[in-house]
This record gives sequence, structure tokens and C-alpha cells, in this order.
Amino acid sequence: MRADIFLAGLIGASLTAVSAVAQDGQYGDALKRMLDEAAAGQCSTELMGEQLLAACNQQIAAMSAGLKSLGAVESLTFVRSEEGPQGRVETYQVKFAGGQMMNWFIGGMNEGKFETAGSQG
Repeated sequence: MRADIFLAGLIGASLTAVSAVAQDGQYGDALKRMLDEAAAGQCSTELMGEQLLAACNQQIAAMSAGLKSLGAVESLTFVRSEEGPQGRVETYQVKFAGGQMMNWFIGGMNEGKFETAGSQG
């Protein structure tokens, strides 16, 4: 089963015309926490910027059900980071207990909160 889940945010042009950065990931713990909280039916007010939080709140019922169906997050593997107009965006390969592997992105840090996060399908 494949689940398409997208938290939304200000991703639009932020991944176009970017340069890859060869570094270790910095946002993996935050992404795991977002996924865990979303699976539990909550949007992280501590981690999400205003627009990402609003998008999450609009989608939380369906998103929670989709994440629950995948099972718990078993591991996150850093794939890459990119620098765009909104700052650093990192991509991780996430393995769920049900065996599904998906690529997720997180970034656009602004005043200690993320402006974008979602899955790449």
C-alpha cells in the first residue's frame, strides 16, 4: 500500500534552482517528532511555522490515519540537503514498521520553526 501524505507549507519554488549540499542531516529528530505527533493526531506547535501548522491542522485527520496505517517510524536515513530561497531543506528516507519506505523532506527554518515538510512521492 502506498500512502501519499503531504504536510504542505511554502515548498513551491524552494526546491527549484537549488544546489546540493554534502552534509549530514540536522533535522532528522524534528522530522521524526513531527511524524510521530501527526500519527497521534496532533500538529506540532513547537516545530511548525504558522503556515505549515495551518496546513497540518487542515489535513490532520486523513494524515493521522495514513501514518497510522504505515506503522511506527523505524528509521530515518539522511539522503541530501538543498539550499533554496527559503533556506535549507533536507530529505530523509523513512522506514515504517509496516515495511513501507518513503522519502520525506523538512526545512525552511524560520525563527526556530519549520515552514515546509512533506513526503515525496
